[in-house]
Amino acid sequence: MTRTVVAYVISLGAGILTGLLYWLMGVSTPAPPWQALCGLLGILFGEACIRRLRERLQRRSRGTPAPSEQTTGKD
Repeated sequence: MTRTVVAYVISLGAGILTGLLYWLMGVSTPAPPWQALCGLLGILFGEACIRRLRERLQRRSRGTPAPSEQTTGKD
């Protein structure tokens, strides 16, 4: 499977899971604005966390220190 097909399958699965969760919580499909905003904030937060975790793991595998661990050279 190509990456594009995998992305579509994951998106479809996320949509089905979201629909199931909405059904279980008894929320109407067009969610009230505050619930929709909470969901969007959760998506953005999760995306940012995953991006930072991936960067940290890549730095660790390369042996590069994190920016907070680097010295400025002004000792």
